[in-house]
Amino acid sequence: MASTAGGTMQALRGVSSAFYRFPSSRVVKAIASLDVATIPSISGTFGTATSWKKVENANWRRQGLRCMASAASTAANNLVVSENYVAVSSPSTGSTETDNSSKQTWKASIDFKFIRDNKEAIAKNIQNRKCGGDVEQVVQLYEQTVSLNQEVDKLRAERNAVANAMKTKLDASRREELIEKGKQLKDQVSELEIELSLLQEKLQLEGQRIPNMTHPDVPVGSEDVATLRKEVGSQRKFTFPVKDHVEVGLALDLFDFEAAAEVSGTKFYYLKNEAFLLEMALINWTMSKLLPKGFIPMSTPDLVRSTVVEKCGFQPRGQNTQVYSVEGTDLCLAGTAEIPVGGMYMDSMLPESALPLKIVAYSHCFRTEAGAAGAATRGLYRVHQFSKVEMFVICRPEESDSLHEELISIEEELYASLGLHFKTLDMSTEDLGAPAHRKYDVEAWMPGLGRYGEVWIEICFLLN
Repeated sequence: MASTAGGTMQALRGVSSAFYRFPSSRVVKAIASLDVATIPSISGTFGTATSWKKVENANWRRQGLRCMASAASTAANNLVVSENYVAVSSPSTGSTETDNSSKQTWKASIDFKFIRDNKEAIAKNIQNRKCGGDVEQVVQLYEQTVSLNQEVDKLRAERNAVANAMKTKLDASRREELIEKGKQLKDQVSELEIELSLLQEKLQLEGQRIPNMTHPDVPVGSEDVATLRKEVGSQRKFTFPVKDHVEVGLALDLFDFEAAAEVSGTKFYYLKNEAFLLEMALINWTMSKLLPKGFIPMSTPDLVRSTVVEKCGFQPRGQNTQVYSVEGTDLCLAGTAEIPVGGMYMDSMLPESALPLKIVAYSHCFRTEAGAAGAATRGLYRVHQFSKVEMFVICRPEESDSLHEELISIEEELYASLGLHFKTLDMSTEDLGAPAHRKYDVEAWMPGLGRYGEVWIEICFLLN
């Protein structure tokens, strides 16, 4: 969920999506402050499907605060900064997996009626994002499910009527007739319930393949059409040949990749001497900047339950997953502090007086970096483990825009004070992952590589 630069308004499958509702999901929920008309039916912690406006009017005010969470992170070793708008929900079962072969462990509650009623817009969204999902198949499966469910309900009603008739005074022949009819109805209901369960599972899996709806301001097209949000500084000129960080680090004995490869495998490293001190200094420096701004400091567990990972929109068991899973357990290594921090507040209701709640969390982050290769991953780029400081804010939806700007400004301020030349990009539709609603990337000029590269900022709006 975090990327090196910029941000992602994100509505994660399983945790979110413009048309996903979460009746009773123990999810880390996120609610972006979008126009009511753009948000489909969701039930959140309130049980049954209802429109967002109804949830807002009938439940938000009355039953408590469904919070909007915002998170951002600034990383020590790779100067990672990440923001995520996240918030709170409650328990459920199923999976955010889009791999149809995956076993469901947690199930997002999807508003299939919204998909059916808006299938043209959803099909256009899929086309713009060049991603998977078959809205026609989802609608077809949904209508089959509705029809079969109605048939099951009709048979159940007949069975109940037979049961009630059995309670009255009956002659022997009539009683025997009703007993036989009751058995037939029971068998019919059992058969259809099995068929319905299989159909619902297929519908769920296909529904979770459909991407989140895209923010209307996101540029449509490939990465080339990403728009510039902000640019800071300019490229530095050097009077000597520029070395990359690997050459400098090895010459100064700052890290050891060979020993780490023997101990842990490729893409791990030992930080030594001034590099280690620099990482500690960056962590402390970042904390010193954020604590005066009202952030509560904390450290987080490295291991989290896979269901919590899924509820934050990651796919621990999917193909090409970035998540390490611990074999024989339901635990995963956290890829970002956002997961354990979000999990800390899942299934919670916070008083409005406590908001906005700002947290700054230090954590180790673990990524499989599946598919990463080439010169762009040399040295400390695209490693399997790194340290990160993450900003995480829980607030009211109406505050999300202003806090979004505040978090971006903090990130840009941190990068600028480090003397980096960077630009913040509003990424295009084809560059968005399926859960993302909008994404900003921050790219810094890297003299050793002679190009811009992500420095890990991602801003996510997670819609539940």
